[in-house]
Amino acid sequence: MLTRRAILKTSLAFGALPGLLPGFLPRTLHAQGAAKTVHALAMHGDPKYGPDFTHFDYVNPDAPKGGAIKLAAFGTFDSFNPFILRGSPAPSSSIETLLASSDDEAFTEYGLLAESIDVPEDRSWVAFTLRPEARWHDDKPVTVDDVIFSLSILKEKGRPLYRIYYSSVKSAEQVGDRKVKFNFSGEVNRELPLIIGQLPILPKHYWESRDFEKPTLEPPLGSGLRILESFDAGRSVTLRRRPDYWGANLPVNVGQYNFDVIRYDYYRDITVAFEAFKGGGIDRWMENSSSRWSRNYDLPAVKDGRIIKINIPDNNPQGMQGYIFNTRRPMFSDRRVREAIGYAYDFEWTNKTLSDGQLVRTRSYFQGSELAANGIPTGEELAILEPFRGRVPEEVFTTEYQPPKTDGSGNIRSSLREAVKLLKAAGWEVRDGTLVEASTGKPLQFEILLDDPFAQRSTEPFIQNLGRMGIKASMRTVDSAQYQNRTDSFDFDMIIVRFGQTLSPGNEQREFWGSANADRPGSQNLIGIKDPVVDELIELVINADSRESLVARTRALDRVLQWGIYVVPQFHVPFYRVAYWNKFSFPPEPPKYGPGLDSWWLDPEKEAALRGKQGSG
Repeated sequence: MLTRRAILKTSLAFGALPGLLPGFLPRTLHAQGAAKTVHALAMHGDPKYGPDFTHFDYVNPDAPKGGAIKLAAFGTFDSFNPFILRGSPAPSSSIETLLASSDDEAFTEYGLLAESIDVPEDRSWVAFTLRPEARWHDDKPVTVDDVIFSLSILKEKGRPLYRIYYSSVKSAEQVGDRKVKFNFSGEVNRELPLIIGQLPILPKHYWESRDFEKPTLEPPLGSGLRILESFDAGRSVTLRRRPDYWGANLPVNVGQYNFDVIRYDYYRDITVAFEAFKGGGIDRWMENSSSRWSRNYDLPAVKDGRIIKINIPDNNPQGMQGYIFNTRRPMFSDRRVREAIGYAYDFEWTNKTLSDGQLVRTRSYFQGSELAANGIPTGEELAILEPFRGRVPEEVFTTEYQPPKTDGSGNIRSSLREAVKLLKAAGWEVRDGTLVEASTGKPLQFEILLDDPFAQRSTEPFIQNLGRMGIKASMRTVDSAQYQNRTDSFDFDMIIVRFGQTLSPGNEQREFWGSANADRPGSQNLIGIKDPVVDELIELVINADSRESLVARTRALDRVLQWGIYVVPQFHVPFYRVAYWNKFSFPPEPPKYGPGLDSWWLDPEKEAALRGKQGSG
């Protein structure tokens, strides 16, 4: 699965076939196997919610609508078109998908634009029947032509990942007045019907007269709850609820998206943004700094209850966060060099000194879930890996991967000794205090590119430790637009990345690690991995036909990635840290796989009490 909720990521395009007469259902619809009509699709097993469900369990269906919330965004923006590489996009009028995910299931989707789904047992195709009431913001109906057009234009002119993610979709065709069918190719891929459900649907009549490939500050036409009310280019965006939104009473929407107005103010500096939150200029703050969470909330507003701090459990796989190597750079092509550099990152000292011990070291690409590879491989996982023996590091079979560990004192001489051994074996040596390639005398030096000034605090000691090894590392912090441009074109040596994962990994693994994407500008294979073994394991994950098989195959992939030493692992926090001005309410139990922020609402009594405290203070 690509995302927890249906947010724009990818698509596949194919030629639109001629429309058919209303009600005409060609024989091909059932030629590939008997289908059943369902209200929802689960990756494995059955959906939690039946066809007559009225709302998700983690929302308050009676939550009042109204009010406004002010949120922070970072960097800047120059476009409302998020589907292309060019420009820095901002939130805009809502674009909807065929299906919507629930946040209390591993991977299940329910009808949004689609009212029903036809799918055979082998999932070799899927068909969606659109809701007759679905409307664009100009009150024109959402049609099958819009669906097919969306796929076509995203592949032809959208971000490169769109033409990759749906590579196993063979064709699309209209098979009824409101029904569109997708045919799949290749091996069994149970995820494809759900992936198609995540496709962002765009209005054909709107985009046909516009240049899709250009950034634009014209608010695009959508079909969802929110429209763009106003904006100040590069500084703020205000979205407003549509009072006549066609899907307000759909079960997937009831109890959610309760604010009438959402305003995003853009900040280039996170410290300035935090000061704005403390002053009431921002209503809710998602904290990403452990030291700030423990040290910078000693405020009168926290002490008297005007600001509330909460930790919300995060039960999703944490993914991998770390300093990633751009293996396209010759200096990082040797695994031993990458491993040696990892010894210079002193997590234990960083956690104790800079984060008050709140962090947990990350070691797996699927950290915190049953998908993570632990111990040594056994059973089905071992059987999966055996054919690759000799093509992967021997440690894959003999040793559990663990990143280097220190005692937290800051004395890492033993770690540096291990690093020097690896570097010497790889053909490097220290001359006059500088690590050079023995055969050429070329020094080992690289730049760590950052887009968050706060990351400098943990990067500085990393660079100092690298210097003790004779490695000349530097760091440079750039604005979000420059950072995006440089990462899209792989113009960096090392950056900090978090590869988010879900409980149902699938086609997105091609985008993260697949050889076909290593040299494709804008892809998420930022590391530049080109490994046939990884490619084969990715396909095994995608084609898993049961939960048990998916777990074993994902563990095998995880283990090979771990021992590839593509990352200097950093850390994770197994909960969401949220601070907010005390004028909101929310259901008592958040969903299992998300913070549940979409189910919050403005509480009039709390708002009045907060106003009274601020007035008296």
